[in-house]
Amino acid sequence: MAVRASDCIVIGGGVMGCALALRLAQAGASVLVLEKALPGAEASSAAAGILAAQEEAREPGPLFELGLASRARFPAFAAELRELVGIDVAYRRTGVLAACVDDAGLVALEARFAWQRAAGQRVVTLSADEARVLEPGLGPRIHGALSFPDDAQLEPRAYARALSLAAARAGVTFVTGAWVTRVLDEGERVAGVLAGGERYLAPSVVVAAGSWSSLVDGAGLAPHAVRPLRGQIVELETRPPAVCGTIVSPRGGYVVGRADGRVLCGSTMEEAGWDKVVTAGGMAHVLEVALELVPGLAAAPVTASWANFRPATLDALPLIGPAALAGLFVATGHFRNGILLSAITAELVRDLVLGRTPEFDLTPFAVGRATAASAHKNTGVR
Repeated sequence: MAVRASDCIVIGGGVMGCALALRLAQAGASVLVLEKALPGAEASSAAAGILAAQEEAREPGPLFELGLASRARFPAFAAELRELVGIDVAYRRTGVLAACVDDAGLVALEARFAWQRAAGQRVVTLSADEARVLEPGLGPRIHGALSFPDDAQLEPRAYARALSLAAARAGVTFVTGAWVTRVLDEGERVAGVLAGGERYLAPSVVVAAGSWSSLVDGAGLAPHAVRPLRGQIVELETRPPAVCGTIVSPRGGYVVGRADGRVLCGSTMEEAGWDKVVTAGGMAHVLEVALELVPGLAAAPVTASWANFRPATLDALPLIGPAALAGLFVATGHFRNGILLSAITAELVRDLVLGRTPEFDLTPFAVGRATAASAHKNTGVR
């Protein structure tokens, strides 16, 4: 059984793992990323790429602040990736409209407006007519909207590809097709991982395996600490573009307009295990929501559809920070905001791995709240 050594092993090659690996390598660490498929092939590439730090938030608090800080990094991060690997991740500050369809919805939007303004954020209340100036295709049921002009979007597949290439060029080693079966320990400290019959040794290990994180034996996470929630997306083609930015429905769905005329309609939230299929019911739901928002999409051809899994936690907060074993860290459970939070999470976990004090207090995201109560204590490297 071969042994390979590095400074840090990252379990998972999605945007979270790749962004972290890039930042660690840039700081001088030797990094190994173990990915069961291809880098970015799972949820990272299947997302809609909405950077909705404000629209996603329902109350002030640490997650809101984390999202704002991460969103602020994307203009420079997109430019950095373009410089490093020549890939444009299509970052655009298009804003996000949160629409409502009745008077009760208007009241709810007013409450959101009030606390976000009190938090010092830019947000605008729009009548139906004012909203249609921004999005002319809005349907007749729309009563009004909140505009979050600083929220943005990018192309997740381009972002995932750019991160993996940038990390590789910075010296990160990738091993694909590597299913991690166990975290290895030596007493109270992590020693590496076992994957595909090989031992990979490192003094630091980061679990960034998305919806699969709880399946990593030895990580200490409870069996359902992170679980998959399936989301289905349908892509339409419009000429000229029928949707300028992102419009969110009060029913939880959305439409995202790309600059080239593509429109992403999403998304379901399903407890379906790891059954990665697009269903008739799922497509019907997302298209019904999309057509309520923008009826003109009814004539647009369907060009693609896909499904993947959001890594959800019981309290809807991510798990970011040190685990029980010294040298073991977790960066997972980002739910609907994996793309958004990838920039800041990479920096925070980099600092933890390198023994620095992170910029944010990570207590609200502490891994201990999702630790298996019966986690066993191992002895010896195994």
